[in-house]
Amino acid sequence: MSPLYLAIDQGGHASRAIVFDSQGNAIAHAEQTIATLTPQTDWVEHDAEQMVHSVKEVIAAVVKKLGHKKQQLVGAGMATQRSSIVCWHRATGAALSPIISWQDRRQHLWLKQFATDNDEIHAKTGLFLSPHYGASKLRWCLDNINAVANAHHQQQLCAGPLASFLTFRLLQEQPYCIDPANASRTLLWNINTNNWDEALCQRFGVPQQILPTCTNTSAPFGHLLIDNLKLPFTILTGDQPAALFAWGRPDNDTTYINIGTGAFIQRPVAALQQSARLLSGIAYLDDTQRCYTLEGTVNGAARALQWFAQQHGIDGVEQQLPEWLNSSAEPAIFINGISGLGSPDWVPTLESHFINHGQSSIPQHAVAIVESIVFLIQRNLEEMEKTLPTTALQLSGGLANLDGLCQRLADISGKKISRPATTEATARGLAFLIAGQPNRWCTTDKTDHFKPTAAPALQQRYQTWQRRLQQAIEKTKE
Repeated sequence: MSPLYLAIDQGGHASRAIVFDSQGNAIAHAEQTIATLTPQTDWVEHDAEQMVHSVKEVIAAVVKKLGHKKQQLVGAGMATQRSSIVCWHRATGAALSPIISWQDRRQHLWLKQFATDNDEIHAKTGLFLSPHYGASKLRWCLDNINAVANAHHQQQLCAGPLASFLTFRLLQEQPYCIDPANASRTLLWNINTNNWDEALCQRFGVPQQILPTCTNTSAPFGHLLIDNLKLPFTILTGDQPAALFAWGRPDNDTTYINIGTGAFIQRPVAALQQSARLLSGIAYLDDTQRCYTLEGTVNGAARALQWFAQQHGIDGVEQQLPEWLNSSAEPAIFINGISGLGSPDWVPTLESHFINHGQSSIPQHAVAIVESIVFLIQRNLEEMEKTLPTTALQLSGGLANLDGLCQRLADISGKKISRPATTEATARGLAFLIAGQPNRWCTTDKTDHFKPTAAPALQQRYQTWQRRLQQAIEKTKE
């Protein structure tokens, strides 16, 4: 019997469980939407117990779909949203806080006190001083949630990335550990030593003893108990690092762009690279292999389209976009500050607004949002080329299915775009790692290509967008 691998993908919209065979083909899938809560401005949360329930439900559902083939399952792993955090009780496992999403910016003012330390923090962590990362959220929980403070006083507090909470709750052994990709998005993990940094923990007021033990990406984390199965759980990582491996070992000459709730621009590198305005990250680490990344982040991708749809009461906006993107009508310009500006500008709060919209219709506004995503990606590519030349671009993620987006990125970047026929990347990359990185993987997946064409009107809008974005950024400094 050929082996099967269970990939658990906990993302911003849904919890998913997908079973892959040894060739990288998905053979069973289960998904459950999760609720995103915004109780106050800049706050973005998920219910922690609902999250655990959703993951358990999709695991049970996908195994049920396998029928007698479930006996072929030999391994499991999980990829999660990296910068989301949660606090829970060590003895009971009960959540003591909501899951505070990576999109949450409630502590952006509190972080300003550390502005003079930004260079040192970047050198140690590869990150910038941003409310999206875990340290300020953990500090907020300690300061504002009585149950968290009480558990800490009683030495019963566990706190850390979402991945550490889910493995604690899902696995028989209740491990209290965390992988490099998720740990590295806390501002507390030192990318040079691959461990928590005591000086950073003290600086942000997050006691190191409440944090999980740091491990490799691949490790014997424990076992999932499913029906009568006791399935080894061997891979824990973040959603974007997993996506790098969707089509096998990543190519160091390719820049990978995964466009979902946010858009993430990753360039794999064999050795740690530092950039003045981009992130340095780690995608994979074990005793014999490591993969670093140079990374750019666009916070408002699908999230920006959701915001627009909610503002105007539009159902199925993404399904209507292909037709709208083919229209010859001139779109407006959209300054996209949804969830704040990520790299290379790092502005935590920026008012989103349309420019030159006049009598623009809803379709033209939606196209303007798509173009803003393209423009933000291109801004990151231009910054990345200051450190590493970009020779090839590969797109994945839900929004990569939009031909109009892909073509615009090809036109604005002047580079050929490749898009595998199967754009889902996180779960497939995770399965590749669970399977032990086999030499043959996804060999039948076809690829679409988008070649750059002359697009003077698009180039003009990009120049206008750049100028108006800079004006908006300068306004935040007044």
